Amino acid sequence: MTFLEPMLSPASTAFHLVNVERGSVLATDLEGAFESAARNRGLLGRPGLREGEALVIAPSNSIHMFFMRFAIDAVFVARDGRVVKTCAGLRPWRIAIAWRAFAVVECPAGTIEATGTRPGDRLAVVSGN
Repeated sequence: MTFLEPMLSPASTAFHLVNVERGSVLATDLEGAFESAARNRGLLGRPGLREGEALVIAPSNSIHMFFMRFAIDAVFVARDGRVVKTCAGLRPWRIAIAWRAFAVVECPAGTIEATGTRPGDRLAVVSGN
């Protein structure tokens, strides 16, 4: 079982991502990239992320920013929802890796600072319905 379990249930279609330790909300519009094609595509071709949007790529412990047009914040998360690494303001043409991560949450730049998210915090996916 992973912290992403609620997203795998067909009963709900809208999800929020919350930082349990800090009581902050990282995303109110959470999208999953769980199949190979979706993981490979990631955010490529998008003009940006709106505040409150996030893409969860799983399983994955690394991302690249090749051909991207905007900076993002990346939160690397273990299977149990613990944050193992954060990368704020990751610019195009960069790579980020966290060997112990199970998933990567890609958020608009500034999300990490705004929510106070730090390694060791626990994230949870909750139904937004």
